Amino acid sequence: MRLINLTLSFFVLILLSHELSAQNNKNMELATFGTGCFWCTETIFEQLKGVESAISGYSGGTVKNPTYKEICTGETGHAEVIQITFAPEIITYKELLEVFWQTHDPTILNRQGADVGTQYRSVIFYHNNEQKELAENYKKKLDEAKVYNNPIVTEISNYSTFYKAEDYHQDYYNNNKSQSYCSFVITPKIEKFRKVFKDKLK
Repeated sequence: MRLINLTLSFFVLILLSHELSAQNNKNMELATFGTGCFWCTETIFEQLKGVESAISGYSGGTVKNPTYKEICTGETGHAEVIQITFAPEIITYKELLEVFWQTHDPTILNRQGADVGTQYRSVIFYHNNEQKELAENYKKKLDEAKVYNNPIVTEISNYSTFYKAEDYHQDYYNNNKSQSYCSFVITPKIEKFRKVFKDKLK
């Protein structure tokens, strides 16, 4: 009898765990950003409190299920992006936008550093009207305040489809820190980001 009760208790705990997990997922929202190379973008956003995941992928193009090789031609229309799953009660979309604007140069068309091409464009793919309004208003205020020397060229477009990038792109920086691109490009960017947004880090 005791064994039966223990077994029942175990199953109740499992059910409660699944129920809580489902509840938490309902409270999650999505954001999709492109700020150049997704290796950099992923590494930045996954460190923020309230961000459950940051997945590297492709969005905004016409080719279905594109490969990285196809993306690199610049002919698919897709941008390298990350899709962020976040808890809005911990970090708001507006706060994510703040990180977005400050961690790349949104005034350069189709280029970030040495990475050149439409796949490296600055872009926000909004998932609903609220995100669209917040992104457009934020962009307008930055331009009006002349925060940057040149006008912002960031594309703000309706989200359509996200294609997850190949597995070796996921968590790329943490798995390849000694690689030259990571050492000379991503590491300095991460160090600067961590200083500016230290109150928002996990």
